[in-house]
Amino acid sequence: MLYSEKVMDHFRNPRNVGSIENADGVGEVGNAKCGDIMKIYLKIDDNVVTDVKFETFGCGSAIASSSMATEMIKGKPLNEVMELTNKAVVQALDGLPAHKLHCSVLAEEAVKSALKDYYDKNGIAYDPKQFPDLSCESCH
Repeated sequence: MLYSEKVMDHFRNPRNVGSIENADGVGEVGNAKCGDIMKIYLKIDDNVVTDVKFETFGCGSAIASSSMATEMIKGKPLNEVMELTNKAVVQALDGLPAHKLHCSVLAEEAVKSALKDYYDKNGIAYDPKQFPDLSCESCH
């Protein structure tokens, strides 16, 4: 089987779909050329992600990765959210096919892009090295 049951479940029944009006942080990554675009919305109170939603235009792996990433950061303090990795997303999904790993990278980048947006909007200092170069590698 190409996809794990968890991938199929998050694809068929994605969690946290939608947008958040007046979100505290919004991150959008990917581009139409590679076919996957992810947008993550964060609601943050007292340095904790109290709500998170996503909109993803892309394949089943992209949708499943977005869904799982939102589940993994909901209710977590920002320092833990910052530590989210694409490897953790893949593990939580019980694996992805090699040619779909970039979807989990996009999920990590979308979350970090939304965090960066939150920090920028609120004048919170951060180490720019913590944030990846948010350009979709598989698009080049």
